[in-house]
Amino acid sequence: MSQTPGPTSTHDGSHDPDAVATVRDLIKDERTCMLTTVAPDGSLVSRPMATQEVEFDGDLWFFAEASSPKVAEVQAEPRVNVAYAGSSSWVSVSGSAEVVRDPARNEELWNPFAEAWFAKGPQDPDVVLIRVHGESAEYWDSPGGRVASVLALVKSKVTGDKPDVGDNETVQL
Repeated sequence: MSQTPGPTSTHDGSHDPDAVATVRDLIKDERTCMLTTVAPDGSLVSRPMATQEVEFDGDLWFFAEASSPKVAEVQAEPRVNVAYAGSSSWVSVSGSAEVVRDPARNEELWNPFAEAWFAKGPQDPDVVLIRVHGESAEYWDSPGGRVASVLALVKSKVTGDKPDVGDNETVQL
């Protein structure tokens, strides 16, 4: 698979703790993401999910109903992608997922947001966790935000230069 260069230089930050910390910083305030799984027919299915508040170490955690299609999809084909979009950054985490049935871990991660979706509480046998083991992440960070990115694009159109819309890195987790 070929890789297209990003807005600025893209390099492989292979297991670089600073690069992993950058990914952590970019997603720490983003509660909602898009989880993409593989459906039985091979098509990709994306749906919004709430990331549970756990310090990112390469793994992401989500509550789900054991009887949901996403859980069946993860069990049949664990390759997933998780995408975040902030006001000035975008992060894509690729990896494998597993379904975790652990009432103690449910209790540990339980919060008002989870309670809104799962009224029977963390001990409900239909409440499971999806744990995504991130293998790689790619991020785009435009410190000036979307307005600065648009201005950089307009400037590049006038000057003929490539737009500088921020940092783009690929990180091995």
